[in-house]
Amino acid sequence: MAVHVTAAGCFLATMTGLPGVALALLILALGAALARERVLLRGANAPRAIEIPASGAAVVILASGAAVAVRPLRGIGVTRHWVALGPGSLAGRAVLVTAGMLAPAEMRILRLWALWGRTPGAASPWLPA
Repeated sequence: MAVHVTAAGCFLATMTGLPGVALALLILALGAALARERVLLRGANAPRAIEIPASGAAVVILASGAAVAVRPLRGIGVTRHWVALGPGSLAGRAVLVTAGMLAPAEMRILRLWALWGRTPGAASPWLPA
């Protein structure tokens, strides 16, 4: 929001008259809308839960009730501080889960799933002899 307030101040400082005031108000409204949607997680597309069934394919449950398939991002996407989940298809949003968002045990399970593709306690199928 601070960036949008600064941008509005720049519009007011460099542009005179009604166009400068209009652009400043528009950029402030855009900042408020983005803060509500992305930062405060109040929008219908805000993530509410991550479900990892026994099949190993994770889905993010949105506030609207829709489920979106996600996959872990390899490399720097999985650290002890965060897990980055990319969209399972070409269309979709990425989700960044930081360590403070989950309890330590749940964050550990999410990291293990992102690294190995399965959760602890989920036995792998037996290989044929």
